[in-house]
Amino acid sequence: MKRTALAGLFMSAVMLASSVFAADNNLCTSKLQELEAKVNTLPATSANAPEIKRLLASAKASQAAKDDKKCATEATQALSMAN
Repeated sequence: MKRTALAGLFMSAVMLASSVFAADNNLCTSKLQELEAKVNTLPATSANAPEIKRLLASAKASQAAKDDKKCATEATQALSMAN
């Protein structure tokens, strides 16, 4: 009985954890798309343009390194600077 209960808890934890990682990946991808659209429309005279572009490059590197949480954080930070 105890083994069955523990196995059930373990399986539940694994299933819940996988959805969290998928959410980070989706958030990273959507924030990057939104940021790229903003960067393309940024005026060249924008004071924050170099920092925003640096954060975009860093977010893309984080995505390539499979660090979706860092990617989403950097993209969100850049978006807040662009607004």
